[in-house]
Amino acid sequence: MEEQNGQEVDDSAMHRAIAGAAIGNALEWFDFGVYGYFAVTIGQVFFPTHSTTASLLSAFAVFAVAFVARPIGSLFFGPLGDKVGRSGVLVATILMMSGATFAVGLLPSYDSIGVWAPIGLIILRLIQGFSTGGEYGCAATFIAEYAPDERRGFYTSWLELGTLAGYSLAAVLAAVLAASLSNEAMSSWGWRIPFLMAAPMGIFGLYLRLKLEDSPAFNQMKSAGEIAQAPLREAVTGHWRSMLLCIGIVVVWNVAYYTVLKYMPSYLTVRLNISELHSLLLSLGVLIGMMVLLTFIGRFSDRIGRRPVLLVACLGLLLFSYPAFALMQVGTALAFAGLAIVSFFVVLLSGTLPATLPAIFSTRVRNGGFTISYNLSTSLFGGTAPLVITYLISISGSNYVPAYYLMGAAAVAITPILLIRETAGLPLAGAKALHESHRPIVEPSP
Repeated sequence: MEEQNGQEVDDSAMHRAIAGAAIGNALEWFDFGVYGYFAVTIGQVFFPTHSTTASLLSAFAVFAVAFVARPIGSLFFGPLGDKVGRSGVLVATILMMSGATFAVGLLPSYDSIGVWAPIGLIILRLIQGFSTGGEYGCAATFIAEYAPDERRGFYTSWLELGTLAGYSLAAVLAAVLAASLSNEAMSSWGWRIPFLMAAPMGIFGLYLRLKLEDSPAFNQMKSAGEIAQAPLREAVTGHWRSMLLCIGIVVVWNVAYYTVLKYMPSYLTVRLNISELHSLLLSLGVLIGMMVLLTFIGRFSDRIGRRPVLLVACLGLLLFSYPAFALMQVGTALAFAGLAIVSFFVVLLSGTLPATLPAIFSTRVRNGGFTISYNLSTSLFGGTAPLVITYLISISGSNYVPAYYLMGAAAVAITPILLIRETAGLPLAGAKALHESHRPIVEPSP
């Protein structure tokens, strides 16, 4: 038995809750991830043009469109999770995401219905973005509230493991299809396969999430009659400092995340002339390496604290992004080495932040405060990263634009990381008190 917020929680119930949230998250991010891996083909199908760069820019522009809807989704689902519970939101988001992704697989091409094809794609991407606006923040909050204080980093890292598993499955499918189909077959029907898989996978994820009970922290708050009647207003007026800190930290996390996981396959193919298959295999190799390290990083942050790991990640991106991209220019083997260097610092962020960010909010507004600030930052800086980088390369001709972008994001995040309080080993119920002073409180993990 583990104790969270004064309540005894059966180990099997905790593990079931964490597995359900993480596996459901994997299925949801598989749906969101396939778009990135098929961006080149999608550009050709929905935005045909004589310029590969123009098609890719159009595809990434539609990818970025989903991030317009994410803050709206977070404004809806975030406070809703603080009023009715986390588990209900997790059911709703997986239904919306899997349905919209399945519909993308059924969309006719531009050659078939003209401008209505990209319009349909944009609408479905908006639905995906609205759903995703509630998914990650709620799942991270849910696991953080179930996890024991002294192992929160380890357990919440499984959420990111689920995210990367979803991306990896998308990459495997993309690699298999690229290896087995001709370019004509891929453009005609092959790209639809992973999108159509969203239906059965969504049903499985829904089955898992319907069995989840709400978190001990939320149930305790509900029993005590302490649920916020206006969680959005309370978060903005009473926890604006925490929200600003969260926004600043998420800048580096999501710029790095979307650059490595979304943009790099296209960068390797279009800018470095590495075949689409080899680019996918390189990305898949990096994803597998990140998955192997994730839970170790989470456990490590439980022992030494969150802030030291986060600072190493930011300083590493500042110092090693340029050399890493220099390696990528040499050849395929060194491209993998350069990609692995950058990805190592991304995994330091990913293994630590799911435990860090929910803990800086109190239970009454945790889901809304974290979800809104996370998605606002992601929409402004993360989701737009592939589009902005592609555009800056097109006007500058420099293959080092991604490195500069990563370095700038890391520089921005250092200050808020220094300002947050160390929460490793501390109970979530005490998170509100940690924000009554600007002075960092550092306590050793038990």
